[in-house]
Amino acid sequence: MNNDHDTNLPEGLDLRALSAFVDGELPPVERAAIEAQLPQQPQAAARVAAWRAQKAALQALCGASQRNRERDEHSGSVGGMGQSDADEPAFIVVRRPAPWWQRVGLAACWLAAGAGLALALGPLAPRLTGGAWNGLGGQPPSFAERADIAYAVYTPERRHPVEVAASEEEHLITWLSKRLNRPLSVPSLQEYGYSLVGGRLLPGEAGPAAQFMYENRSGARLTLYITGISRDETAFRLFRDGNRRTFYWVSDRMGYALSGPIAEDKLRSIAIEVCSALGGKPETWQ
Repeated sequence: MNNDHDTNLPEGLDLRALSAFVDGELPPVERAAIEAQLPQQPQAAARVAAWRAQKAALQALCGASQRNRERDEHSGSVGGMGQSDADEPAFIVVRRPAPWWQRVGLAACWLAAGAGLALALGPLAPRLTGGAWNGLGGQPPSFAERADIAYAVYTPERRHPVEVAASEEEHLITWLSKRLNRPLSVPSLQEYGYSLVGGRLLPGEAGPAAQFMYENRSGARLTLYITGISRDETAFRLFRDGNRRTFYWVSDRMGYALSGPIAEDKLRSIAIEVCSALGGKPETWQ
């Protein structure tokens, strides 16, 4: 405590005496004498109260031992009464932890943000992971799902929907055939009102995949996805995701998937035509 002499205090209540009184360092006789004088000396009593508040605050912030606190409680107080809980200052300020509802709300916000990020990046997973995306269920997506995701990712693009444009169709077919290690051909969909936009290389279920994109005069698009498949089957199936539909089939260990947002009957008719043009046997489906 402050040891400077204060001439405004009466004899026996100088700053040194008051400091020792607050710190519990006076003999019992001197402590009793000061206790007797404090009720008649408001300035000295106020100084004692302020020092006690300061000391209690330091104890709270610095983790003073319980033994020291118990010693202070028996050191006496204003008016001759022992220092009690009521004498402790009510204005000690410590940092209050955030309310539980704020912590829960913050956690919920982060959870929602994480879920939104997962949904936003889900369609891009085949590009970002090189085809190693396992999805939420722990199972690798089928080539039909990959075809649907590729449709959702690339058909909204207006300036760069494909890697190689239809104006370089011969180069496009040669390039993709070499990458898939299989001679490819691009079926014409002109009779259905769709012209070839171009194509791109994508990661597939068991190796590279090719995507060919078509567009009609109104800007609607279809995609044909082709990739190698380790199994062989003749089934013709439909995969749905929102307003998108994908008819897919396997022929000679090659998987084909035609995707678009058009009516199922029309998309099925186009898929049958594409299968025939690529050497498949759609008659086995019906």
